[in-house]
Amino acid sequence: MSSYDQLILILKSISESSKASTIGAVLKKLNHFGFSLIALLLVLPFMQPIPVGPISVIGGMTFAALGLQLLKQQKIPVLPHKILNISLQQHHWQKITQVCMFIIKVSKKITRPRLKNLVSNGLGLKCEGFILIAGGLLMAIPFGVLPLNNFFPGLAILFAALAQFEQDGLFILISFFWLIFSVFYFALFFLGIYLLGSEGINYLPEWLAHWT
Repeated sequence: MSSYDQLILILKSISESSKASTIGAVLKKLNHFGFSLIALLLVLPFMQPIPVGPISVIGGMTFAALGLQLLKQQKIPVLPHKILNISLQQHHWQKITQVCMFIIKVSKKITRPRLKNLVSNGLGLKCEGFILIAGGLLMAIPFGVLPLNNFFPGLAILFAALAQFEQDGLFILISFFWLIFSVFYFALFFLGIYLLGSEGINYLPEWLAHWT
């Protein structure tokens, strides 16, 4: 049975439960899938071309915290007790699981088991943890005007999450590509700011002489 099939069965059991469940109880049922599923759901709002302001800082630090927990080999995501103790009615869990199952079924069409060393055992945890930390920190950089500043690090997190469902190590490599691309993209932006600033300083005396 593939990881996708296991996760779908777990989500169905959560959806078909006849009583309200706390977030903590659901995360225990999800076990190791909890990290990837939370990362997948949280990253979707950031997959847009325009900056989202201070929210990106909060979201980025959340991803970094999840990545750090993976490096520490936590079995389930550790969240504040107030969040873990929140109880949702069954119809709320049904809606949430339906969205999750739709995303997972779509992603299954483009992934398959390969390069499993990058998604299993200690190395797999380190890879996913590093990607979540790096992607989260890049996303948390407060760019006010740079388009796609959340989108590219978000792609790294998205592919890392999808990689775990079907044990697809190729998606981990794609995640690293988007991390490198994000660093390159941000570096070009800072370089442009630096060059424009230097050019402005060179022309400053001439500009002042013109207006005096």
